[in-house]
Amino acid sequence: MATIVPILIGDQQPLMRVVGKHRDRQGLPPSPEAIAAQAAMARYMTRAPKGVFRYNSHEEMDADRLRWQVEAIQAVAESR
Repeated sequence: MATIVPILIGDQQPLMRVVGKHRDRQGLPPSPEAIAAQAAMARYMTRAPKGVFRYNSHEEMDADRLRWQVEAIQAVAESR
């Protein structure tokens, strides 16, 4: 079993060294169902646009978030 030992040199960040042997990871590849589930989650789209938004106040941010949420609810209702 491998043990990680911190080594301190002066006042620097500790260096992490592995003492022992790494064990090979044993396991099975994911099933086709698991791969399909991962692919479905990767295609999931959020209603909020991607990007970095800078707001002058929390109220502006809340208004945008509420607008995106209402648009998402309307889109689901229209699709039914």
